[in-house]
Amino acid sequence: MVRAANAGIDRVLWTEAEIATRVAEVASELAADISRLAEPAVVVGVATGAFLFLADLVRRVDAPLTVDLVRVESYGDGTESSGRPRVTADLKVDVAGKHVVVVEDIVDTGNTVSCLIAHLQKKGALSISVCTFLDKPARRTVDFQQVGGGKFYRGFECPDSFVVGYGMDYAELYRNLPYVGVLKPEMYSKKTDN
Repeated sequence: MVRAANAGIDRVLWTEAEIATRVAEVASELAADISRLAEPAVVVGVATGAFLFLADLVRRVDAPLTVDLVRVESYGDGTESSGRPRVTADLKVDVAGKHVVVVEDIVDTGNTVSCLIAHLQKKGALSISVCTFLDKPARRTVDFQQVGGGKFYRGFECPDSFVVGYGMDYAELYRNLPYVGVLKPEMYSKKTDN
């Protein structure tokens, strides 16, 4: 039996059109800041969740930049962060002495962003900004700080719900949805017999 990609979605929080409008606004703000830099910024996308946001964002930034990806894992197949993120695939671009913009799909506890900021600082980044598609401050447990005058950019403030779509997943599903929706709890609370 073939299921639709949106099976299990309780409600839509942001439509494809709303996302496009907001991404364009964030890109405009980011472009204005990047264009003031003496050299191209390094935009670091956090794989895999941020890939759609990253692509849409950088295509709208009319300023010199380089793009790379980093993989940080903290969720596995669950809905709760382990609280112990780790870099599992590092950058190819040298960020020493450069202005870096970390692009995330969602910032909730702040653990992953904090881990990445520390990692990029060790690599010698001159400044570190964070650009997140969704910000979930209700879940914040770590007070992270941008570095060297870096800024915090966000698309939307997210309610404390488990969301999927527009690159975000549950057990690697739902990334291809063009909108952001709340996943029905029964989709991730099913028990399996071993």
